[in-house]
Amino acid sequence: MEQTNADASSNTNTNTMMKVVSPTVNEKSGKKYWVRLGSAYRNRDGSTNVYLDALPTNRQLQIRDLSEWDLQRMKKGSGKNNSSDGLPF
Repeated sequence: MEQTNADASSNTNTNTMMKVVSPTVNEKSGKKYWVRLGSAYRNRDGSTNVYLDALPTNRQLQIRDLSEWDLQRMKKGSGKNNSSDGLPF
């Protein structure tokens, strides 16, 4: 599905920003959990730019939309990283 210019220009940064995660298994407990490795941004033409802060050792990545929890953290400006870049981590 192709976006029109009006649709693309109405997108905000939070609508086009996604998170990049990778499944990791804890060696001691054997439980799987997700580690955030970076961010991704959807472009007006539908393509995606991915910015990784780390590389997955298992060669698996998932790109997911931001959750309500992520968006609330961005609005509050809270989180472990108090940088001014607007990223929720």
